[in-house]
Amino acid sequence: MGRHPDDGRRCTGAEVSRARKHHHHVYVVELSDRVWNEPSFRRANPDYQLSKPLVYVGMTGLDPDLRFDRHKAGVQANRFVLEYGLRLLPQLYEVYNPMPYEAAREMEVELAIGLREAGYGVWQA
Repeated sequence: MGRHPDDGRRCTGAEVSRARKHHHHVYVVELSDRVWNEPSFRRANPDYQLSKPLVYVGMTGLDPDLRFDRHKAGVQANRFVLEYGLRLLPQLYEVYNPMPYEAAREMEVELAIGLREAGYGVWQA
């Protein structure tokens, strides 16, 4: 028996190992409309629909709330999130989390593609 790394409850060694392997997350940050004035953002989103949000899609080994705070503090920050990030949009990503590292890497790309195909303005680094 050990302690679960997320909440400290007693659990089996297998549960502890699984929880450690599945601690990566994808996340989506809503960006201010002002990001549309950035030429690189506009070029990356030729099919953007004006009624849809502008977003940043990322992946992290941290809790998405902590990662967003770090972006806003300038710690390993994406420039668009630092300058234009408004809030997390958990309704767009919570269903996928947590997951192993490789799955998160793939899901980051897939989620960005899916949102862009749905008309969102997307930046994915």
